[in-house]
Amino acid sequence: MALLIIPITCFGSTLVTSQPCQTPDDFVAATSPGHIMIGGLFAIHEKMLPSEDYPRRPEIQKCVGFEISIFLQTLAMIHSIEMINNSTLLSGVKLGYEIYDTCTEVTVAMAATLRFLSKRNCSREIVEFKCDYSSYMPRVKAVIGAGYSEITMAVSRMLNLQLMPQVSYESTAEILSDKIRFPSFLRTVPSDFYQTKAMAHLIQKSGWNWIGIIATDDDYGRLALNTFAVQTAANNVCIAFKEVLPAFLSDDTIEIRINETLEKIIAEAQVNVIVVFLRQFHVFNLFTKAIEKNINKIWIASDNWSMATKITTIPNVKRIGKVVGFTFRRGNMSSFHSFLQNLHMFPRDNNKPLNEYAMLLSACAHVKDSDLSQCISSRSRGTLAYTANKDIERNFSLRNDFLWDYTEPGPVHSIQLAVLALGYAIRDLCQARDCQNPNAFQPWEQIRSKCSKECSPGQMKKTTRSQHICCYECVDCPENHYSNQTDMDHCLLCNNETHWAPVRSTRCFEKEVEYLNWNDSLAILLLALSLLGIILVLAIGIIFTRNLNTPIVKSSGGLLVCYVILLCHVLNFASTGFFIGEPQDFTCKTRQTVFGVSFTLCISCILMKSLKILLAFSFDPKLQNFLKCLYKPIPIIFTCTGIQVVICTIWLIFAAPAVEENVSLPRVIILECEEGSVLAFGTMLGYIAILAFICFIFAFKGRKLPEHYNEAKFITFGMLIYFIAWITFIPIYATTFGKYLPAVEIIVILISNYGILCCTFFPKCYIILCKQEANTKSAFLKMIYSYSSHTASSLAISHVSLDSTNSSITTTNPSSSGKSAAWQESKDLQAQAFAHICRENAISVPKILPRKRISSI
Repeated sequence: MALLIIPITCFGSTLVTSQPCQTPDDFVAATSPGHIMIGGLFAIHEKMLPSEDYPRRPEIQKCVGFEISIFLQTLAMIHSIEMINNSTLLSGVKLGYEIYDTCTEVTVAMAATLRFLSKRNCSREIVEFKCDYSSYMPRVKAVIGAGYSEITMAVSRMLNLQLMPQVSYESTAEILSDKIRFPSFLRTVPSDFYQTKAMAHLIQKSGWNWIGIIATDDDYGRLALNTFAVQTAANNVCIAFKEVLPAFLSDDTIEIRINETLEKIIAEAQVNVIVVFLRQFHVFNLFTKAIEKNINKIWIASDNWSMATKITTIPNVKRIGKVVGFTFRRGNMSSFHSFLQNLHMFPRDNNKPLNEYAMLLSACAHVKDSDLSQCISSRSRGTLAYTANKDIERNFSLRNDFLWDYTEPGPVHSIQLAVLALGYAIRDLCQARDCQNPNAFQPWEQIRSKCSKECSPGQMKKTTRSQHICCYECVDCPENHYSNQTDMDHCLLCNNETHWAPVRSTRCFEKEVEYLNWNDSLAILLLALSLLGIILVLAIGIIFTRNLNTPIVKSSGGLLVCYVILLCHVLNFASTGFFIGEPQDFTCKTRQTVFGVSFTLCISCILMKSLKILLAFSFDPKLQNFLKCLYKPIPIIFTCTGIQVVICTIWLIFAAPAVEENVSLPRVIILECEEGSVLAFGTMLGYIAILAFICFIFAFKGRKLPEHYNEAKFITFGMLIYFIAWITFIPIYATTFGKYLPAVEIIVILISNYGILCCTFFPKCYIILCKQEANTKSAFLKMIYSYSSHTASSLAISHVSLDSTNSSITTTNPSSSGKSAAWQESKDLQAQAFAHICRENAISVPKILPRKRISSI
């Protein structure tokens, strides 16, 4: 294996003097020993002071411009590590840290990264070149930082060599999400994709469509600008101008570019909204000059500076206009606040930023709080004199709240999460290892270790009571929700009208369209029953046709009436076919109309038969006179059927049934016929029920007829079957749901149709086929004679009984002759009824019975 030794030679200065460092340890900003070391990269100073116009020697120059906000981020990392060390998270294992100041320069950050990658416990600062770093043990186990995406990308490419975990607390460039190019990079903040999307949405909702953009000339600024341009184009927002500023303050052209940008803003007077993707020191200089030029706009702030105290404390900052910003999530800051309150008691050994802050604070002791930040910034650009420790302690205690006022909750919380994420990863690795030994694990093993297991597709993260977003539970996506990526914050909702998803689904499935299909076993059974009914109707028609001149057929109203009723039964059976198969507008409109009209015609014909039977065998003179007036077969049948036709026509014109997709079920779409109007549907069925009830009353009154002529009794049974079927249908139809709803109505139609068919025609077919001796004229007349004699005897007995009961009043009211007249009238009516039946059956009375016998009846 080839081995390349790279000695790390460091030239630099301490934070207080400008003398170069003599050893690599002089380059460290803050350090603390531990079993496991974590590196940190923070831009504590805003720029590196060049010794000449351009570098002539490979040395790191002095850094100037002390950044209080970044210094607070350094303290946040130190505090978080101390919190873990003082907890039971890593029992017996202490975390140490090495923090470096990048001076907002990629070069300095690269030098610090080389130190991170150097071999641990080596007498010389060397980085070994290997083909496989799986067993390599570097100086630190992980790196937190850097803040700026430009620096983070450069550092990440070096750390990728050893797959050392790098957790950034502020780098939001979208490209860093690419695990191919940055496999060991992690972050505790969202990428710019979401921020730019939110900005574009805000601008679009606010009605702004003519804006300007200012960004830095680095990876962060260019990527954010390109992503934002795509988002604005999608929201119909136009960009008037794009201005790019140098990324680093060490660039001499930065002042010129800021002035040019302000001139552009003034020239574009119609642009009132400007989106700013800049660093804090850029915004500070930009706003300071904008105030001087009286520029008043609406500024859309990126997360880099939206909550920066350095910006909000600019004198007369309100004159620049309104600032709308986006920031990170904040957490519980009470512990960090207590840490800052007691910072004067914290050891300053091996902590150069803390020492520098203490000296700057002492140098600005005479300055009031409102000007303290400006004083520290200007003093940090010069040379500081040493101050006695007693003075430093006093200044610390007097300025307790100054640092807290400059604390930015978002970045501090992100740093806390970064440290805790590493803490949980180390805890998982140390459960089966002795981590007091620094060689217990390699850095790359942490990438597979998390506070919580990765949520697989079909699951979502559910945050626990812990404030750390890295710690969560994985819960399954509920029904009709899905997730198609790992560690999704929430499940996505399927379109409930067209798609569905089971529990823990990774995608949505199209709903199946269901209806009562021809291939369905229940549909086949119902069709078979309907076909059987049609076959029975045809068989009955053939039987009746072949026995046309028999008394049974003639007493049924003749072949024409029978054919009409049988045709109605055929249409009723055939109408069930319209309830099966894929619903169409035609079938939806046809099925109820065919059934309603044909069934009404059938009931109307049976009603006329019931009325004729009652007329033939009624011996009440008043009732018979009424029935004679009422009995108009053809007009009544046409009228009853015509009313139903009118009902159905109105229904089809004003609220016709139509095909509807029922999407209320979770997994299927039910294709069904929506009846259009429940009132019209109910009216149609109700009208049939009224006719059937009238038919039932007439048939019930004539139920005690001759045994072989007792058609009224069977009509009564048929109507009862109809009523039972349709009364049962109403609650079942109202509560049934799904593709089998049409089957409910089919079953009721079949029951009522079979009931009426069987009760009306089966007894007659039985006599025709099995009791042919009873289907003769002589047998028929004998039956009528026997029934008439029995009826006459009953009437005579009844009148005699009446005479004997009322004999006491015969003297005052002679009624014997009246009773005899009534009895005689009854006998005459019976004779008339008999003659009517005989005429109907074309029977020659003299050939069968003596005329004397008839006159006695």
